[in-house]
Amino acid sequence: MLSLIAFSIETLPDLSPGMVRALYFFEVVSVVIFSVEYLARLWVAPHRWKFVFSFFGIVDLLAILPFFLSLGVDLRSIRVVRLLRLVRILKLARYNKAIQRFHYAVLIAREEILLFLSAAAILLYLGAVGIYYCECDAQPEAFGSVFHCLWWSLVTLTTVGYGDVYPITVGGRIFTAALLLVGLGIVAVPTGIISSALVRARELEEQQAKLALGNRELLSVDVAPVED
Repeated sequence: MLSLIAFSIETLPDLSPGMVRALYFFEVVSVVIFSVEYLARLWVAPHRWKFVFSFFGIVDLLAILPFFLSLGVDLRSIRVVRLLRLVRILKLARYNKAIQRFHYAVLIAREEILLFLSAAAILLYLGAVGIYYCECDAQPEAFGSVFHCLWWSLVTLTTVGYGDVYPITVGGRIFTAALLLVGLGIVAVPTGIISSALVRARELEEQQAKLALGNRELLSVDVAPVED
């Protein structure tokens, strides 16, 4: 949290040289702490390569990598890498049970989520193709190609509707109305998938807690002294 606050302070204009030095010193201290943590986790991991390529392993690495990549480099382009410091916010997931439960829910429903994303990508492309044939002649500057239409298809399927690009033909408006109805399902389906997976994750968590409590009670009975 402090690292993210310091990152935000760095964006303030007209910072004094002393404040810049203090922020840099704090960044060095943060990177040292995160680096020690990463190396310690890597050292105690039973399968080190598995940890390196795991979700939290990648998050821990990306939390410190931008600092080392920017050492001794004065190129403006490399400063973009420092934005990866925002990955540190994902480290909070390691210590928050609610976020961990959400992570478990994503793992439980990963097949359904992948299926939904695949279907959404297909609908996105079909929406772009459909509006292209409806509007390409009437608005060649806005719907000149399928690639131009992908933006319209995205904001329509997600029901955002910025209004920067919109159909003017009868066919285009009918097609848009149909796509908007489909978009309502696009928004609702992942909500249901994640909700049911969260319920399942909570149930598994409670079962594990009960099992752990039962094992502790059984262990306490086994080690109790036997009276004559």
